Amino acid sequence: MNRRNFIKTSSLASGYFMLPGFLKPLQNIVTLPAQKNLVVIQFSGGNDWLNTIVPFNNDLYFKKRPHIGLKNDKITLLEKDLALNNVLLPIKEFYDNGELSIVNNVGYPNPDRSHFRSMDIWHTASDSNQILQSGWLGRYLDTSCKFSYEAIEVDNYLSLALKGKTLNGLAVKNINQLYKEVKTPYFNDLVSVINDDILSEDNQGYLYKTLIETQSSVGYIYEKNKIISNNFTYPNTEIGNQLKNIANFISSEITTKVYYVSLGGFDTHAGQVDKQNKVLSQYAEAVATFIKNLKELNKWDDTLIFTFSEFGRRVEENASTGTDHGTAGNVFLFGKNLKKKGIVNQAPDLTNLDNGDLKYSVDFRSIYKDILQNWLQTDATKIVSANVNPFDII
Repeated sequence: MNRRNFIKTSSLASGYFMLPGFLKPLQNIVTLPAQKNLVVIQFSGGNDWLNTIVPFNNDLYFKKRPHIGLKNDKITLLEKDLALNNVLLPIKEFYDNGELSIVNNVGYPNPDRSHFRSMDIWHTASDSNQILQSGWLGRYLDTSCKFSYEAIEVDNYLSLALKGKTLNGLAVKNINQLYKEVKTPYFNDLVSVINDDILSEDNQGYLYKTLIETQSSVGYIYEKNKIISNNFTYPNTEIGNQLKNIANFISSEITTKVYYVSLGGFDTHAGQVDKQNKVLSQYAEAVATFIKNLKELNKWDDTLIFTFSEFGRRVEENASTGTDHGTAGNVFLFGKNLKKKGIVNQAPDLTNLDNGDLKYSVDFRSIYKDILQNWLQTDATKIVSANVNPFDII
């Protein structure tokens, strides 16, 4: 059994134990000057982007969606052909002031309609017929970072996107609770008996190194975070609490560069409108609060928010007033330093479909390359191998 399989099957395989790579002692860590922060928000389940950014002027939209198509009283104009679902109105102010870019028709060649496979493709930046074991942000850690905590997922488990070949991100849902867990007498006793003989063993040594690194990383984050007093009021939702934690981390000036959160509930095969509107509303309220909080903390200029889903949904509604798995969709980018603002490319073409699905015109990996090269200031070609140019939006 190799190390990767061992740690996955271990009883300690929750996200915050997935920390290969050596960390320097806490006392050697120095806070760096202001840095760029990337916040990735994943819509899990396949969001219906056509009911998010609505082609309300297209008769085919209502012909294909007689029951779930959003009428004029449910949408707000963005430009002549596209409108915003009204549940997203909390983020419209950022569209209006040039702090939101919306990219249409994002996908990849030969799309896969399986949640798991398509999410793996987005996580790893692979081709549709290629299997990779490391994520695009994990490879960023490998090539450009020193410590696991330079990428944090606000959850109990780590996504493939943040798993590298030599270094993985850190999963932290509640830093105070996690700190208590790694400070238990059992954990401390276990760490205290580790010696060079144990560390030299393959799988067991790898696990023990992970325990040491976990305790060091969590201690560092906890000590930096406990002095923060952020009284900004957030929505009492899962994503609201996640983004408040990220605001606290950013305010504490830990050297983390990447933050990752997931929002579920988008697999709307039946009764879509109410279900989708609920989660989109939670997203919009939390993101709007987060941006306002960062502005108050003077951290917004150095933060980029990227939102995606593993695929869009079919153009035509199904018999259960929902939609089934599709292909291309939108991505959102929020930031103060966007080259292209608002709707940056053409609206979806509902007259030219691929077996009932939207055709992609923007490869998602071109957006990854743009983020890596122009925001995180690293060599994107070492991380994303696809032969695509950066989208040039940042």
